[in-house]
Amino acid sequence: MPKFYITTPLYYVNSKPHIGHSYTQIACDAVARFAKMRGEDVFFLTGTDEHGEKIEKATIERGFKQGEEKRFVDEIVPVFKDLWAKLGIGYDHFIRTTDDYHKRCVQSLLDKLYKEGKIYKKEYKGWFCTPCETFWSQTQAQGGVCPECKRPLEKLDEVNYFFKLSEYQSWLVDYINTNPDFIRPDFRRNEVLGFLKSEPLQDLCISRPKSRLNWGIELPFDRDFVTYVWFDALTNYISGAGYPHNMDQFNKLWPADFHVIGKDILRHHAVYWPIMLHAAGIKPPKSIFAHGWWTMKGEKMSKSRGNVVDPFDMIARYGIDAYRYFLLREVQFGLDGAFSEEAFVTRYNSDLANDIGNLLNRSLTMVEKYFGGKVPEGGQGPGARVQKGEELKTKASALAGELEKSVPNFDFMTALTKIWEVINIANKYIEDSKPWTLSKEGKTEELKTVIYDLTEALRIVSVAVYPFMPSAARNIHKQLGLGDDPRTMTLKSIRSWGGIKPGTRTEKPTPLFPRIDSKK
Repeated sequence: MPKFYITTPLYYVNSKPHIGHSYTQIACDAVARFAKMRGEDVFFLTGTDEHGEKIEKATIERGFKQGEEKRFVDEIVPVFKDLWAKLGIGYDHFIRTTDDYHKRCVQSLLDKLYKEGKIYKKEYKGWFCTPCETFWSQTQAQGGVCPECKRPLEKLDEVNYFFKLSEYQSWLVDYINTNPDFIRPDFRRNEVLGFLKSEPLQDLCISRPKSRLNWGIELPFDRDFVTYVWFDALTNYISGAGYPHNMDQFNKLWPADFHVIGKDILRHHAVYWPIMLHAAGIKPPKSIFAHGWWTMKGEKMSKSRGNVVDPFDMIARYGIDAYRYFLLREVQFGLDGAFSEEAFVTRYNSDLANDIGNLLNRSLTMVEKYFGGKVPEGGQGPGARVQKGEELKTKASALAGELEKSVPNFDFMTALTKIWEVINIANKYIEDSKPWTLSKEGKTEELKTVIYDLTEALRIVSVAVYPFMPSAARNIHKQLGLGDDPRTMTLKSIRSWGGIKPGTRTEKPTPLFPRIDSKK
């Protein structure tokens, strides 16, 4: 089977997860599930970033003592894992930067670069942003303010180790230009190229003296220093894949097909990371996809503004599948999206309760009423098929191909729109064909066709929505009498019409998405 290796960023564990974390996870999970449906050998990596100054400070703020950072992160990490379990995130490996094999990988990479003369020691004078874990030059940090988060910067004057980032600027520009899919979407690639062409790269400070920071991975060539957090965190993508402790696995998986990240860490992934890899003689990942932020009332969500959406609260009130659906359907992946609970409820009631939920309920009720709960054979003879039925059959049979164009490109909005076209045609088919009238008039063959078409369309829809709403997909499949084993939900199974067998006993319908009273 072809391999498919996808990663999320490592999430910083100085506080509990929020909507931004869950957005990245859900997107990666949807693409990974789809790749499995295509028959690919998927490796989905996620994890937590647990070193650095922010963790040291959070440890003290939470009432722990200095030196108890591991105890602190050990309490936070399960919160992330719990949320991923609740959201149905099917990752294959969870990496922590405190894992021993990761530490050894970081030290191995550092040692290699140091011995090859690509890391050197010098005095550093400049600015540092603790929240962003980023160093800024004097020209970049106008007024002592971080260009990205706009917080005050800390002035540093200390001896540190530096990686010769500046030597690879022209190589990186050429690489980006000759590999147009390396940074996606296109406007993010242009953003990185603009940055690279606007000013020369500075060598990257990769250490902090232990006199300032103890909580980190020791440099293998100088135990008085620990690794700067980005050099530590970025390396997870190769350590988690097996480098250098399991090279058979690493050679199978690398290069990664996708690093999926938020736009705020694009520079670290699209500039620092490929240069680090190239300097070490390792290929860059195939593609870095940077998505946008969720905003509320025009502002980026943040704890300081008090406008952060709690994923635990949303799924407790509205359900896992509704939360996953809204995030993937509401905005084009890659752009910023505006979040409001009013918009959430509107889309829930319209798309989920009225469209797909109503279709399932009406169709299974008619199977029960007219055919004793068994899927009928498609009717035979003149007049058995009607125009809307042919349209439904054509659209549903083409759905697998439509998904193959959109899902691997993170175009979830288009994929879900195509699925909903089938759902809406099916609902219109009920209104146009009027099965209740066909029954009264004794048009049995035509009635059989309509009911069979509806159950077959629902079978195809149940598989098509699986990457986005896995629990709802299994629920539909089960109510259709097809069981809820996700291994049966393959792309191959919906490439052609006629997969549901006549005589299949369906279940009595149960509400898929009960309507929400928006006045409450």
